[in-house]
Amino acid sequence: MATTPPPPAEILGTLGDFTSRENWDKFFALRGTGDSFEWYAEWPNLRSPLLALLGDGGAAGAADAGAGAAAPEILVPACGSSALSERLYDTGFRRITNVDFSRVVVADMLRRHARTRPEMRWRVMDMTEMQFADGSFDVILDKGGLDALMEPGAGTKLGTKYLNEAKRVLKSGGKFVCLTLAESHVLGLLLSEFRFGWDMSIQAIASESSKKSAFQTFMVVMVKGKMGVVQTIKSSLDQSAEYCNMKQANAVIRALGNETIIRESYSSGVDVLLSLRDLQLGAIGDLKVIVPGRRRQFILGEPETSLYCYKAVLLDAKKQTETFVYHCGVFIVPKARAQEWLFASEEGQWHVVESAKAARLVMVFLDSRHANIGMDIIKKDLSPLIKDLEPGNPEEEAPIPFMMAGDGVKQRDVLEELTSEITGPMVVEDVVYENADGDQGSLPEKMFRRLIFGRSSGLVQSEALLIRDPHSDETDKKNKNASATSKKRRNQKKGSKNSLRIDHSFLGSSYHSSIISGLSLVASALSAASASGEKVSTTVIGLGAGCFPMFLRGCLPFVEIEVVELDPLVAELAKKYFGFSADEQLKVHLGDGIKFVEDSVAANHSASNGSASNSIKILVIDVDSSDLSSGLSCPPKNFVEDLFLQKAKELLSEGGLFIINLVSRSSSVREMVVSRLKAIFEHLYSLQLEEDINEVLFASPSERYLDINNLDAAVAKLKDLLKFPVDVELDIKKLQRLQ
Repeated sequence: MATTPPPPAEILGTLGDFTSRENWDKFFALRGTGDSFEWYAEWPNLRSPLLALLGDGGAAGAADAGAGAAAPEILVPACGSSALSERLYDTGFRRITNVDFSRVVVADMLRRHARTRPEMRWRVMDMTEMQFADGSFDVILDKGGLDALMEPGAGTKLGTKYLNEAKRVLKSGGKFVCLTLAESHVLGLLLSEFRFGWDMSIQAIASESSKKSAFQTFMVVMVKGKMGVVQTIKSSLDQSAEYCNMKQANAVIRALGNETIIRESYSSGVDVLLSLRDLQLGAIGDLKVIVPGRRRQFILGEPETSLYCYKAVLLDAKKQTETFVYHCGVFIVPKARAQEWLFASEEGQWHVVESAKAARLVMVFLDSRHANIGMDIIKKDLSPLIKDLEPGNPEEEAPIPFMMAGDGVKQRDVLEELTSEITGPMVVEDVVYENADGDQGSLPEKMFRRLIFGRSSGLVQSEALLIRDPHSDETDKKNKNASATSKKRRNQKKGSKNSLRIDHSFLGSSYHSSIISGLSLVASALSAASASGEKVSTTVIGLGAGCFPMFLRGCLPFVEIEVVELDPLVAELAKKYFGFSADEQLKVHLGDGIKFVEDSVAANHSASNGSASNSIKILVIDVDSSDLSSGLSCPPKNFVEDLFLQKAKELLSEGGLFIINLVSRSSSVREMVVSRLKAIFEHLYSLQLEEDINEVLFASPSERYLDINNLDAAVAKLKDLLKFPVDVELDIKKLQRLQ
């Protein structure tokens, strides 16, 4: 079939954005059906190099698929209306799968080829998110697809995403064939993304002498090999040869020369300082696999992906045992200690790995660039970077722990250590962090009180800010004026400690702030309740140290809070050390949270005789899990099963918010939870926290109380109601609608 001439300017004008599905649909619709279109490199020029590359597998398969040699599985992404696939098919390569995200062109190609080429497959699919299993294809044949994704100025995000998918679906030993104009930004991405573990070759595609094309087409071939191995690029390009665009060809030759220098440095045995991206691409082998004794220095972070860059060392424990506490951990070394033998020497670093009891430890070194930066900001910046270094698919879905030389705590006072039959080991302590600012209630430095659950790898479960109690000032003055006996001095010291109290206007957990900000979704209903004097029924499952319900009571005085806590000992600690107190507005129920919700639903049905409630209700699930085998750190799996979700919906009746603090490192578990919520609730929103894997989900059975049409106005209403400061605008920018 002869190809038609290029479409007129008005048709090409539809492609203002080459990455837009809608633009391509318009383009193919305007061109009409029944013919093919090539942007560059037509079959007569491609036939010889492609058949030389693909070999006789197609012919063998066409002659007799069962006679021995299997025909290669070929994927053609972004196939468009090119005749390339049909030419290959007619040559004998029958196992060809074509994908394009334009339904218009796929429908047209199916009509054209269904009868004449019945074995060829066509799929509507985005090539950056392909629905094929790993290792599905022997050959991926890209003709202009990568070029289209990487318009100048568009960045590399889509191109990188596509190449990651291409690597995934390609078999070991398979070939990724890219027909490209090799513009500098495209070639640069190909050279870096296929630097480690791939055999790469490049050649120019000859042009017919009668056709003076403005651009030279190149065929870049990458063969999937062993990770970590750096191969020299095989190039048939020659500066003395004639190309249809010499400027373009010379630019490619120069880029290959620069890449050769880079590759030689990697393969020379010198300990080159790698980047995180180098590690992700396989520079030191498969990161998902623990390699005992592996150690490599690298740079963590870059301007496009993080606030700061860090010197780091990846260490896989020399002896892999079953006694590791963590499958992956982070150890932060402050600048003041970076030169100590324990951290600066290789031998010392292995001692740290052993004491940290981590199968893989990433040591991160702080320097002058990180001076005066709070540790919370550092951890927030590091968290998404460290996730890419986490090995395998861990059985326990727990947050990656951050450790530190001195753990960042300058001063620690353990108030109580105890063990509960329900929760396990717990610690209550007062701490002063390094780089903590003072001036909080006349204290020289900020002091925090922490509740730590041992079952969660010693991570801080609750944190409260301590401030000076103004009511204790008179007592302190009297003590200071008393006679200076040793006994009275001891009493004065004790009284000084007792003069501190919890600041219940402070939220130590960012996900608690996100829960408050998410109330913007029902701000109008809250405002109406406040104005009318109506109480808003709010149930919180999980007390912890009681910081969140205490903040909620003071911040929104019109809410009526019922907290359910399973462990009586946790409730005692909240009262004893964190200033928690119950009253008519804030009540505590000791018992099972699921049963409490079920009983509340039954009570509501009895009281209303089945009629719908006219008041808004809020239900918050803020419970961590003692069983991490389900893939959930928060909440326990029973709280996301259909039976409980249905009860939660019934509790809210006609409206309100069901709020879950979700923590899971497994994307499949997260998707399962989201899918269940979508099936039961009509509306679903997500607020993803950047610093870690916490995600707050907001579900509602109807839009009755939702302010979904004007969130800016809703944010303003909520801020007018709040008695304590919360950065609602910053949080709400991250709110995403899932349904």
